[in-house]
Amino acid sequence: PEGNMIIDVGGGTPDIAVISLAGVVIGRSVRVAGDAFDEAITTHLKRKHEVLIGERTAEEIKLQIGSATALEKPLTMEVKGRHFAKGVPVRVKVTDAEIRDAISEPLTTILKAIRETLDQIPPELSADIYDRGIALCGGGALLRNLDRRINQETQLPVKIVDQPLSAVVIGAGKMLADKALLRKLAVN
Repeated sequence: PEGNMIIDVGGGTPDIAVISLAGVVIGRSVRVAGDAFDEAITTHLKRKHEVLIGERTAEEIKLQIGSATALEKPLTMEVKGRHFAKGVPVRVKVTDAEIRDAISEPLTTILKAIRETLDQIPPELSADIYDRGIALCGGGALLRNLDRRINQETQLPVKIVDQPLSAVVIGAGKMLADKALLRKLAVN
């Protein structure tokens, strides 16, 4: 009967849900997530450094030096790509601060959706979420300090779940293995 809030920051959409009594009380999806971070990084490098990079390189940058809050120890990364105008291979150095700035717009969209969802929660469940906090999963949960940034925005405890990349699949598997729970959740 207790309320739980989970945020699954996947590649295509972050899904935000408040769950109670084996059902979704509030559910919300936003069309800005991990892929939007990668796009923002690609656009930033093209505009600022005149360097074209692929999706895989943008993902590497996000995971190696991307962050949702300022870091105690600044990070840099050498990025290889193709010069936009000249068409020749180039290398540029990028910092965590410029990548954080590049992803600020999609991150702000996700944070706004979280706040709006929290505003819609029934008071009884709000108390549960205040006590229990927010669970964070999906590949986007691996963005450095995303949990800290959500905590700063909401003043709620935020925990990255064990195995954030596969948590949804593991949970679905457990549900399918529990016939009583599956019957309870099945739609006739």
